[in-house]
Parts: sequence; C-alpha cells; structure tokens
Amino acid sequence: MKTGVLDLLKGKFLVSGDAPKNWLFLIFISFLATVMISSSHSADQKVHRIALLNEEVKELRNEFVDMRSDVQQLKLESNITGKISEKGLFPSENPPQKIKVKSLKGEE
Repeated sequence: MKTGVLDLLKGKFLVSGDAPKNWLFLIFISFLATVMISSSHSADQKVHRIALLNEEVKELRNEFVDMRSDVQQLKLESNITGKISEKGLFPSENPPQKIKVKSLKGEE
C-alpha cells in the first residue's frame, strides 16, 4: 500500500510500460475538466447578464409608472382648463347639443 502511494506521487505510472494508456486517459480527463470550467464560466456570465437586465427592467418599469402618472395629471380637465385659460380660451357654459338633420325623401 505504501509503495503504491509513493509510486503514484513520484509519477511512475507515467513512465512505466503501459504509460501510453495512462497518458490518453489523462489527456481525456484534462479535456473534460477544460470543458467543465468553460461551461461554468459561461453560465456565470449569463447569470450576471440576467441580473443586469433585471435591474434595467426594474428601472424602466419605474420610469414608465412615473411617466404614466405625469400623463394622467396632464389629462385632467382642471389642468387642461388652466392651460387653455392662459391663452384666452374658456370652456363653454352651454352643454353641447345634437344637430338632427331631417331629409325630405321627395326632394333632391
């Protein structure tokens, strides 16, 4: 047992008679580790990008709510009346009336 661990630490498995088999396995393991590390970095970058986009969505939603409330304030009748009274226009005191046109069927 002790000699097996020492041989492993010294790297004798890399220079022994069946070393090419060990080298191929090590290269395969190294390739898999590289793929795993690059996949992990890619996932981390996507997580950070998603977090940034979520922050941007929150900011845009807040801006939308602010703008919508401003527009609602501008659409109020009292606000419109105040702005047009500065220009000399005033709301009508008489309510609007429907105009009915009667046509005579015999006349053209």
